Amino acid sequence: MATISANGFGPDGFEESNPVNIYRSHIAELLATVAQKPARDIYDRLSWTQTFDKGDLGLAVPSLRVPPKEAGATASKWGENFPESDLVEKPVVAGTFLQFFFKPQPLLKIIIPSILQKKTLYGANHKLGLRDESNPSKGRKRAIIEFSSPNIAKPFHAGHLRSTIIGGFLSNVHSAAGWDVVRINYLGDWGRQFGLLAIAFDQYGSEEKLQKDPIGHLFDIYVEINKVSKPEEDEIKEKKEELKIASESGKDSAALTKDIEALESKSVNEKARHYFKRMEDGDETALDIWRRFRDLSIERYKKTYARLNIEFEYYSGESQVEMDRMDSAAKQLEATGVSEPSAGAVIVDLTKNPKTKKLGKALVRKRDGSTLYLTRDIGEAVKREELYHPDKMVYVVASQQDLHLAQLFKILELMGHQELAAKCQHINFGMVQGMSTRRGTVKFLDDILRDVGEKMHEVMQKNQAKYEQVEDPRQTADTLGITAVMVQDMMGKRINGYEFSLERMTSFEGDTGPYLQYAHARLCSITRKAELSADDLGSADLSLLQEPHAINLVRALASWPDVVQNTLKTQEPVTVLSYLFKMTHMLSSSYDVLKVVGSEPEIKKARMALYEAARQVLNNGMKLLGLSPVERSVEGTGTKIRFADMDRM
Repeated sequence: MATISANGFGPDGFEESNPVNIYRSHIAELLATVAQKPARDIYDRLSWTQTFDKGDLGLAVPSLRVPPKEAGATASKWGENFPESDLVEKPVVAGTFLQFFFKPQPLLKIIIPSILQKKTLYGANHKLGLRDESNPSKGRKRAIIEFSSPNIAKPFHAGHLRSTIIGGFLSNVHSAAGWDVVRINYLGDWGRQFGLLAIAFDQYGSEEKLQKDPIGHLFDIYVEINKVSKPEEDEIKEKKEELKIASESGKDSAALTKDIEALESKSVNEKARHYFKRMEDGDETALDIWRRFRDLSIERYKKTYARLNIEFEYYSGESQVEMDRMDSAAKQLEATGVSEPSAGAVIVDLTKNPKTKKLGKALVRKRDGSTLYLTRDIGEAVKREELYHPDKMVYVVASQQDLHLAQLFKILELMGHQELAAKCQHINFGMVQGMSTRRGTVKFLDDILRDVGEKMHEVMQKNQAKYEQVEDPRQTADTLGITAVMVQDMMGKRINGYEFSLERMTSFEGDTGPYLQYAHARLCSITRKAELSADDLGSADLSLLQEPHAINLVRALASWPDVVQNTLKTQEPVTVLSYLFKMTHMLSSSYDVLKVVGSEPEIKKARMALYEAARQVLNNGMKLLGLSPVERSVEGTGTKIRFADMDRM
């Protein structure tokens, strides 16, 4: 009978990062002798099956360069001649596929101890982030991930919410794979609106309100100043229409021109333009006010992001791209012949090349000489390359910006930054419909989180008996509300939009955030009631786990490291979320069969080891998504949360 080999063929070459790699190596070695194919080729083609009735690992025989006409007969021959094994059953032949089923007892004794030992590291594979897996001294690969990117003093809209959630998740996944992740928040923090803000603060500002809620107060005064500026601009626009008509008809328009000049000179927008010009010219008084607005806003953003378990390494922004970088980008575009003059402006005409025709024409500089976002984005991309030397540069931005980012990447390539362009990646997403609060249209992320937290609190109060067991119901409601928002956002593929629904997301029924938290809290409650130590679980006789529910649950737990690795490829939160819901459904159907409290002592220990392994994987998965798993009590330096016992074990 064949036994376990120490050889490894995996991409990392180390079985300890993923226990199932032991099985892959084992199957590959045994089948290599039968198929006369390289073991590494077999290893690389062994994949997880969609359902357990099709095995734990599957192999498509044609993938090993077996002619299609011979694949069925070859599969049968390989299956028949596959040696006896300590780890796997004889493969099941299904057409041109081989289905490998893991033997239950060895699987239990490999997977459960591995999870209990590795704890939070189970599923992570830091070797994937090495620049050279054979030589760790060459360091880790670095990923710059730009996400969230709200505009100061403007609403934090649905696009910013999705970017924040998806970007935080992608950062976690890359970190779990051993990448050095640099999280960048590229703020909308520059432009004429800051001239308006300065004027608005002078007229309507409150130092007390600014300190208490800088983002909200700046937005409020921005709205107030626009109430003044809009009628002025409307009047100027109307006068200019009159001037156009007068000029076309040959009438004397001198008086009208003088009126327009007078209106413009005293308008709020003109004052804002002058103020912003002072900022661009480096006037320290003007810049000091702008810095206060920016710094106070960032401090408030940090508190909000902390509630989502997100921390940025760098708060960048439009203001941080130096003018000489933009000028340099414009000159390089001209020198390389990428840009060209067009009706007084400067453009990049990508329609001339059939391969880039669909990218259209990109405006680089306006007729008045002012630069646009594209020039600024080029300067920022080059700056990041120089500062961080990344292996990957990810932009988490809504699909409405598909064209802009495609133009940016192509123009970087055309102007000589081929390596940089190849590192750039746009992670896009669809939009949220109907996102509003009870008080009206959403303004900021805090509004969303507050509203969902309030709704969650109402849901909790419907069960007064359990509500009274909660030590800090408001804090728990806040955590559950945040989970509700994030899970609803991650339920489908990124590119699909969805309808924002308070009722649906805050339900404990179905696949929702609260249900996921319920599943974790229930496992924690079972742990407390079992009153077993880590040593007790470590000495459990796992051979006592004979029930199909137990075996299938371990099979699911075994696949978690592969789920994490696959997520690095799909970059879809739903990859993780689907796995977690599938696992929690399996748990839910197991509780009546695999009772802990009241069982024989040794059976109790074995089942509790299984449940603790499941709790650990669920906890790891939730944290990878950016969630904060709730328990009845969370001891330590963080916030203490009490969550009602939800089981009858």
